[in-house]
Amino acid sequence: MTMATIEEEVETRHDPIDRLRATMCATRISFEWFGTRKSLTRDQKAQAAESFGAEGAFLSAGKKLLDTGHLRFRAVSAVRNQVRKYWTSVSLPFPEPGIRLLRQDALTAFQNQMHRFTEELADAVAELDEQYLSMKSAARERLGSLFNDDDYPATLVGLFEVTWEFPSIEPPNYLMQLNPELYEQECQRVQSRFEEAVRLAEDAFLEELSKLVSHLTDRLSGQVDGRPKVFRDSAIGNLLEFFERFRSLNVRSNEQLDALVAQCQNIVEGIQPQELRKRDVLRQRVASDLSGVQAALDGLLVDRPRRQIMRTPK
Repeated sequence: MTMATIEEEVETRHDPIDRLRATMCATRISFEWFGTRKSLTRDQKAQAAESFGAEGAFLSAGKKLLDTGHLRFRAVSAVRNQVRKYWTSVSLPFPEPGIRLLRQDALTAFQNQMHRFTEELADAVAELDEQYLSMKSAARERLGSLFNDDDYPATLVGLFEVTWEFPSIEPPNYLMQLNPELYEQECQRVQSRFEEAVRLAEDAFLEELSKLVSHLTDRLSGQVDGRPKVFRDSAIGNLLEFFERFRSLNVRSNEQLDALVAQCQNIVEGIQPQELRKRDVLRQRVASDLSGVQAALDGLLVDRPRRQIMRTPK
């Protein structure tokens, strides 16, 4: 069955939980990262505590092995940040640690992008390793008697890695034969997890849209020293990116949120940032329209606990 066929079938379902389970797969990303901090030895802590008249057993102290602010080290850390940002942008939260939900039809693109990240990481680590000896020498000077050559590996290559997998979050079929009662319990547990996932997705979209709209409204309606506030093109760009992500990942669990996203999209559709800077009337109209959206979003945010209790499948 193709993804298009799956989506056609899912379109006929009314329950967002069914849509989520039929079109998503679980993903997990893990990082193996060289630890740049190390605890002091018992004797070192005792010596440090003595200078304060304290007991070493009640002191927590450590040392920094390398300068993480070094340009090459920051480049390595930047890849990890990019991986996390990308993963979050193409997936939905799931109420199990370290797991997010990815659209099944986005799996190939996800794989390709993750492979590109591993290549970027390998290149960044190789460049960091070229500076490793000089960074180690700098640490020797900065740490003084706390420096211990045994704390440092021969090379940093292979000590920074990112891996990913697609774990199963559905009850295993063999459990049905081995223990039907336990299988049923697992089915109920997974069902409750997906119910929570729908709520988490809805809340994440609601909070993100509220922040974006609030920021843009403030930039457009406020003044500083009698002049309109300055705003970056990203204030519009981030909102447009949200619309695309919402279209791709929304499971249509909240008609009010769907309507507010559509309303917000209509307000800013086709408007260029430079137009808002040049045309005061347009700027004021957009700010006023967005204020109405923000008020409705605030109402949804306040009303979330009650909606969680009253929500029924559509």
